[in-house]
Amino acid sequence: DRMSMAVGLEVRVPFCDHRLVDYVFNIPWEIKTAGDREKGILRLALEGVLPPDVLYRKKSPYPKTHNPNYLEAVRSRLLDVLNEGQSPLLPLINVKKIRELAESDNASSNIPWFGQLMSGPQLFAYLLQTDMWLREYKIVIR
Repeated sequence: DRMSMAVGLEVRVPFCDHRLVDYVFNIPWEIKTAGDREKGILRLALEGVLPPDVLYRKKSPYPKTHNPNYLEAVRSRLLDVLNEGQSPLLPLINVKKIRELAESDNASSNIPWFGQLMSGPQLFAYLLQTDMWLREYKIVIR
């Protein structure tokens, strides 16, 4: 994992083999979730290989940034982008809604906007990164 991440490549060894992915994609859902568990078939396949405490532990997501300084930094910068009026991001978003979210006392909301890890601060950072990308590469949408 460290080697792949060092070059910005997201892989999950040993599950990155395309033949395995193609095969598992076609397995019926009730088999994939054998035992009424996520990754059920994988857990069954690895019984006797992995210790039970590893095999049956609850899924735990990667940590996310809870630091209030991070929220304030991305919120402030995003409001600057919204207020300047020249960002190439503006035609792509609902500016009024994003401004409401950024100015809200509930901006650090734990309500996910994308998957289980992405809430207010991550949305603001994503929008800022999109803005920077659009500017850096001079993207024009017609």
